[in-house]
Amino acid sequence: MQTAKEIFLELLKPEGRPERVLRQYEALHMCLYDPINTYLRGNRRRGSVTKDRWGTTISFPDDAPGAIPVHSDELTVCPDITRWRETVHAPDLAANCTEGWEECRRKARASAGEQQLVAGFMGTGIFEQCHFLMGFENTLTALYEHPEEMHQLIEYITEYRLGYVKLLIDHLQPDVIFSHDDWGTKDALFMKPEMWRAFFKEPYRRFYGYIRSRGCIAIHHADSFLVPIVDDMAEIGIQVWQGTLPENNIPALQQQLRGRLVLMGGIGAAIDRADAAPEEILAYTRATLDDCCPGGHFIPSITYGLPGAVFPHIDRYVDQAIDAYNAQLHVPRFDLPPVPRRSVHAQPADSVRSGGEDTAAQGDILGSIAAAIRRGQQKKLLALTQEALQSGVDAQDILSGGLVRGMNELGEDFSASRAFVPEMLIAARCMTAATALLKPYMVDESGHSRTIGSACIGTVRGDMHDIGKNLVKIIFEGSGIQVYDLGADVPAERFIETAMAHHCGIIACSSLLTTTMQEMRRIVGLAEKAGIRGSVAIMVGGAPISQSFCDEIGADVYTADAASAARAAVKLLTKE
Repeated sequence: MQTAKEIFLELLKPEGRPERVLRQYEALHMCLYDPINTYLRGNRRRGSVTKDRWGTTISFPDDAPGAIPVHSDELTVCPDITRWRETVHAPDLAANCTEGWEECRRKARASAGEQQLVAGFMGTGIFEQCHFLMGFENTLTALYEHPEEMHQLIEYITEYRLGYVKLLIDHLQPDVIFSHDDWGTKDALFMKPEMWRAFFKEPYRRFYGYIRSRGCIAIHHADSFLVPIVDDMAEIGIQVWQGTLPENNIPALQQQLRGRLVLMGGIGAAIDRADAAPEEILAYTRATLDDCCPGGHFIPSITYGLPGAVFPHIDRYVDQAIDAYNAQLHVPRFDLPPVPRRSVHAQPADSVRSGGEDTAAQGDILGSIAAAIRRGQQKKLLALTQEALQSGVDAQDILSGGLVRGMNELGEDFSASRAFVPEMLIAARCMTAATALLKPYMVDESGHSRTIGSACIGTVRGDMHDIGKNLVKIIFEGSGIQVYDLGADVPAERFIETAMAHHCGIIACSSLLTTTMQEMRRIVGLAEKAGIRGSVAIMVGGAPISQSFCDEIGADVYTADAASAARAAVKLLTKE
C-alpha cells in the first residue's frame, strides 16, 4: 500500500496512478518555525497588530485565516515608488538566521517520517511583498504609471527571495518549497494577464527554476482565479497549485493541463463556518470529489495556504468524506476525451468598443469624457471637463452623462473580465479629480453641494480588508452620493448610529472573510430594532457574499462589484 508521500509523488507524474485520494495536507509536513520564519514572523500572533522585518504593520484578527497588512499615510513603508530605494530595505537573513538549523532539520525529519515530505514554507511572495510595502491600490496603479521603478522594485524583491530560498534549502534540506503569492480574487486576476507576464512571469521563472534545480518540489499557493495564466504557471516550473478555488472550474482545467500541474484545493471557504452542519460539510465535500477526482492530478483540500480550517470541526468531516470516497474504490481516470473550452483570454476594454459605440469619435464631448475616464487619461479628462463647463454644459450633465457613464461602461468591462482592478482604480482616481472641478458648480440655492442622497459605508467588524470598499466610495461620490466612510473593522452599532445621525438612505457594508459575514445579519437586525428599515436600504457585498445570503439575512441589495453597486445605489436614492 502506498504511503501518503508515495501517493503525492505519483500525482506529480503525467501518467501517475495513485492508489487513493489524499486527505488534504496529509503528505506534507509544513515546517513553519525554521530560523528564518521565526525571525521574520515570530512576533505575529492572532489578535495582535505588529510590524514585520520590512516595517509593514500587520494585523492578525482572532477569527481570520491569515494576517493582513495595514496601510495609512503614516504606516505605509513605501508611499512613493519613485523613491523606493530610500525606504525599502530587505531583512538581512544571512546575518540573523544562522543558528538552530540542525535541530530544526532533525525535528522536521522525525515528524515527517516515511509518510510525509518536509515542506519549507515561504510566505509573502513577490507581488504580495510589493503591496505590503506600498499598499494594494498604489501597487496596481504604479504598474501603469511607473513601470520602470516597479521593475526595479520587483527585481530587488526577487533577489531577496532567491537568497531566502537558497538559505532555506541549504540548511533545512526540504523535499518541497511551499511559496505564497495571491494574484487575483475569486473571480478574476488582479491585473491583465499580459501585465502579469510583463512584470512577474520571468521573476517567478527564475525563482521556481532555482527550486527545481535544487531537486525540490515547487508548490505555489494562490486562492485566486488564475485560469488565464495557468499554462504559464506550469511553464515556469510550478508543480502543484495549492488553493485552487472551485470558481476556476477544476474539471475543465484538468482537461487543459493533462497532468502538467497538480491542482490542490476545491474545498472553498464558504463551507468554513461555525454553523456548518456535518451533513452540509459531507455533502459539499463529496460533490467536490465527484466533480474533481475523476480528472486526476487533484488533491482535495481547504483552499487556505496552510493546513486547517478556521473552525476545527470542518476538517474532521472533510476527511471523513474523503475516507468514504476512497472506501468505494474510486480511482482517477486519465482517458477523458477533450472538451470544448471557453476562451479565457480577455480583450482590452476599449478593443470591444468601436464605431458607433464610441461616441468620442463623433465629437460628443460627454462621450469624449466617458472615453477618457475609461482609458484613465486624467489630463485629457480634466481638459475636457473644463471645456464642457466653459461651453455651458451643466455640471450635473457632465457628471451623469460623462463621468458616471464612463465608469458604468468600464464597470461592465470589469464584470466581463475585459478590464481589471488597476484600470478601475486609475479611472476612479480620474473621476475624483474631475468631480473636484465640478463641485463649485454643483450647489443648490442655499450654496450646499447638490447630492442625490447619502450613504454610510464600511467593512464589517473583524475584517480589515478595504480595497473594494474604497473603490465603492469613490464611485458613489462620483455618482452624486454623499458618502460617510466608516473605514474597516466597523461594529454593527456604528453603521446604525451613523445612518441615523446623517439621515442616510443607504447602509453599504462589505466583508471578505466568511468568518465576518454574520456581522451583516446583525446590521439588518439592529436597523429593524432602531425602526429605520423603512427609510434605509441595506446593501451588502464582498467575495463570500451572494444573492442567496443577502436574501437570507433580509438585506435589500447584493452587488458583485463597485460599478454595479453604484448603479444600484443611484436607483435606490432616486427611486428609479
